[in-house]
Amino acid sequence: MNKKWATKRLTINLAFGEAERLEKYCSITGRPATDVIRELIRSLTVESIPNVN
Repeated sequence: MNKKWATKRLTINLAFGEAERLEKYCSITGRPATDVIRELIRSLTVESIPNVN
């Protein structure tokens, strides 16, 4: 396993519709779900959220 990505492993529970939507998006774009989720996380802004270090 590439140690670059081995820093944290997450398991998420998705509603059926959410999982279906993610799978469809990945199928259309040809991108793996991991890449899509990483991109979404990176797009989050935390500057305006109080009490985040």
